[in-house]
Amino acid sequence: MSVVTVQLGQCGNQVGQELFDIICSDAQEPQRKTYSTASCERFFHQTTQGELVARAVLIDMEPKVINQSLTKAAKSGRWKYGDTSYFSQKQGSGNNWANGFCVHGPCHREAVEELVRREVERCDRLAGLMAMMSVAGGTGSGVGTYVTQCLRDIYPKSFILNHLTWPYGTGEVIVQNYNSVLTLAHLYQLSDAILVHENDTVHRICSQLLNIKQISFSDVNRVIAQQLGGILQPALTADSHGVYSRNPLGELVSALVCHPEYKLLSVCTIPQMPSSSIAYSTFSWPGLLKHLRQMLISNAKMEEGIDWQVRPLAGSERTRSLTGPSFNTSLANLLILRGKDVYSAETGGFEDPALYTSWLSSGEAFNLWKSPVPFNKYEKSATLVSNSQALLKPLDNMVGKAWNMFASRAYIHQYTKFGISEEDFLDNFTSLEQVISSYSQLC
Repeated sequence: MSVVTVQLGQCGNQVGQELFDIICSDAQEPQRKTYSTASCERFFHQTTQGELVARAVLIDMEPKVINQSLTKAAKSGRWKYGDTSYFSQKQGSGNNWANGFCVHGPCHREAVEELVRREVERCDRLAGLMAMMSVAGGTGSGVGTYVTQCLRDIYPKSFILNHLTWPYGTGEVIVQNYNSVLTLAHLYQLSDAILVHENDTVHRICSQLLNIKQISFSDVNRVIAQQLGGILQPALTADSHGVYSRNPLGELVSALVCHPEYKLLSVCTIPQMPSSSIAYSTFSWPGLLKHLRQMLISNAKMEEGIDWQVRPLAGSERTRSLTGPSFNTSLANLLILRGKDVYSAETGGFEDPALYTSWLSSGEAFNLWKSPVPFNKYEKSATLVSNSQALLKPLDNMVGKAWNMFASRAYIHQYTKFGISEEDFLDNFTSLEQVISSYSQLC
């Protein structure tokens, strides 16, 4: 089964290009015939000349980033984008969600839907659709939300996963918190799952773990793409009987999203280090999984800075503070192990009922995928996708900042002129306050 990726705006297109590059490089490693076949079927179709073409649609209201993505893919010599699988205009959305959602989206709906339809019809079987976008700007967030709404209307029974890049807390765009509120509140009604990467976290990984001195957006995008690749590449599930899983999005959603009030997914990956250091490093499954488990419960996104004092508490003792360190309660976790001796890895620490909410058994809440094929040049690697309280603090901060601006009516006129009313804002605030409340009360 195949995944059709819809890349929206600058961030979505750049991360998407990096993701396909990583997937293609990984799939074309020697001695991986079954794995490579499963990976290529999932993400690419082949031309009559044998060229790999990404199952993707590229959308932006400005042509520059799309042209760069097309060129980079073609220059790789391993894969390319479809010759007509992209849509761009000459004028952007001005970092305004309302402009993207109310103007550009409806204006170009037919053209975009036709591009997606063509890609879907190239699939023998559709596993689902993955929309990649940021939440800070206008095209990624506004047009991205509108396109997701269209996809839900046209493919009501297909899985839709939205991958969101969360802006830097210090600010990229003055109205980024408005755009984020509007995006998240709408996607919560449309998407089956929302997978989030925070720019601040990825930036720290680049700086502290990868030792990159001058960090570029390309570095940040590559780390995000590597983590996504660790999730989306073929793996063996508990009931796949030795055959690589067929429906990555369906199985991801089934494993992690058991309730429509809880759709926010975060990612941790271990190890992460400069490629020059890998040859001099040794990894053991007990060591990797011990660190990853503590990263989960202490809500640390990387190995450095893990708080080893945090321990699971009995249900009656659990409290949740949005300001101080505390135990990170999970609704569900998916652990994906790749590499040497993967079948010997002991994962019982992730089955501890104390990690999970009381109304779901750990047997239902924890899922394990494995592949003996190494990924991203690591002999052993582990990726944890978690539906937990990990995103509660950044979500609460974002909603709080947006509310403070809204209370002063700052920049509201820029949205109302495109058709988004103050009542629309209030409805979206209410929706996200309910999400925050639900995650806060996990115990």
